[in-house]
Amino acid sequence: MACFMDHYSLCRAHATQFFFLLLMFSLSIVNSTACSNGNCQVLDSCAAATDCGPGLYCGNCPALGKNRPICTRGQATIPTTIQPAINTLREVEAFLSQYPTEIVTIIIEDYVQTPKGLTSLFVRAGLDKYFFPVSKMPKKGEDWPTVTEMVQKNYRLLVFSSVASKEAEEGIAYQWRYILENESGDPGVKAGSCPHRKESQPLNSRKASLFLQNYFPTYPVEEDACKEHSTPLAEMVGTCYKAAGNLLPNFLAVNFYMRSDGGGVFDVLDKMNGQTLCGCSTVLACQVCPNTYQRTLLLQIQTLDHLLLSPFLLFFFVLVWGGGGGWCGILALV
Repeated sequence: MACFMDHYSLCRAHATQFFFLLLMFSLSIVNSTACSNGNCQVLDSCAAATDCGPGLYCGNCPALGKNRPICTRGQATIPTTIQPAINTLREVEAFLSQYPTEIVTIIIEDYVQTPKGLTSLFVRAGLDKYFFPVSKMPKKGEDWPTVTEMVQKNYRLLVFSSVASKEAEEGIAYQWRYILENESGDPGVKAGSCPHRKESQPLNSRKASLFLQNYFPTYPVEEDACKEHSTPLAEMVGTCYKAAGNLLPNFLAVNFYMRSDGGGVFDVLDKMNGQTLCGCSTVLACQVCPNTYQRTLLLQIQTLDHLLLSPFLLFFFVLVWGGGGGWCGILALV
């Protein structure tokens, strides 16, 4: 209000406003003409994926009225071609071999009926040497080992099956003994509600220490995913956090994870990890384990015969684990 008290202030206000508009106009020209060939950053306009910098995706969000393509967070390592399970598991082995401090978690919707079929598959892929022994997994909701301890012992692959008998028969952990999970599909995206899956223990149970949060509608529409991955996703994480007795998810399952109106799923993960690691609003503000939040890996495997895995198999890959039994960087996608 003070700027309108006299003539001088009024002129100064007009001049300031003119300069601001001129500056914004100049910036818009710079952004539209100088940004290309991998130099564009988040929210910059883009014409193709090659315009955006590393880790970014070029897309729009008509569901939010944003038709102009912009760079959003979203690129990841995604070997998602449909192929025999053995081929894909060998890719996992190559990843673990190349990155000796990474830890991977695989959750299997299991339809393998051949005796020892799963174990044989992992052995053939060379993954048995990375197994976290089921005998050493916490059975009553205790903390898991730290990343340092797991890396030192080379317990860098955690495998869970939906079949209870495989824990005793093949040494593959029964999913619902260790993991809490909310309902998938439409019940999992209903604002203000976070019911648990019927197979899962209640979310506020302390008999399991891992929490997988689903967030995708029963009939996913790619064009709508950018809207779902903005404010609604962040709000649902908060809803499920309360439903789980102030427990943040270790895994976040979404569809079309690259679609957003800016930061999307990755911004939500940054906030989750920031709160978990240091109580900060984002992981970037943390000084704890600064060099571990680096990679994601997403795989899907197609059943070709009885020795392969389900066509509906969901793989959830843990990036890294934090100290004190917490998680340092996690991402799960479907």
